[in-house]
Amino acid sequence: MASKRKTSIDWSALQQTVQRQFSGLDPNDPSRWPVLPRVLLLTGVAVAIVVGLWYAWLSDRRDALDAAVRREGELRTEFTQKVNKAAALDALKAQLEQVRQYVTQLEKQLPNRAEMDALLSDINQAGIGRGLQFELFRPGQEVVRDYYAELPITVRVSGTYHDIGMFVADVAHLSRIVTLNNLSINPVANRNDLLTMEATAKTFRYLDPDEVLAQKGTSAKGGKK
Repeated sequence: MASKRKTSIDWSALQQTVQRQFSGLDPNDPSRWPVLPRVLLLTGVAVAIVVGLWYAWLSDRRDALDAAVRREGELRTEFTQKVNKAAALDALKAQLEQVRQYVTQLEKQLPNRAEMDALLSDINQAGIGRGLQFELFRPGQEVVRDYYAELPITVRVSGTYHDIGMFVADVAHLSRIVTLNNLSINPVANRNDLLTMEATAKTFRYLDPDEVLAQKGTSAKGGKK
């Protein structure tokens, strides 16, 4: 039976061989280097290229990932807002209906053009009913707004403090909207028991459909100018 031969590696000789290959290398002409330095150089260059390409690819992917993360946060916020709005939709509809009813009630308190004379008569009768003496009752120039018209009335009445106060209360309780502005109360000369009240009563009426169209046409022309 043949005996197996043991192979031993001469590490010292191998080390000297490697050292000789790395000694005296010309950095300007790598093509003349021994095999081992050239292999290591090519391997290093290949690794550097791979690492650079990998880093550039990761940078692009990182930017895309950051943008996606930001977009995700925006979508989450938008989704939360829409969910909250959807949850409050019924309450908002109920509030809108309340507002519509309130606006309808206010509109009912505004007379139309045909009812304005009756309203002016009601204001006059409210003063006469309280025993006031009308010294001036003069409707002014009507001011047309977008959906309503405003009529100022210059009023000057004289009477007792109590009667004037009750007249103001009666005007406030009229079925139509009437406001008293620029109130001025002064005593009557030589009459300690009488006062004179000057005020501008403003009443409002809603515009007829043809007046609304005319007003919109005027506003459109003004906007074009």
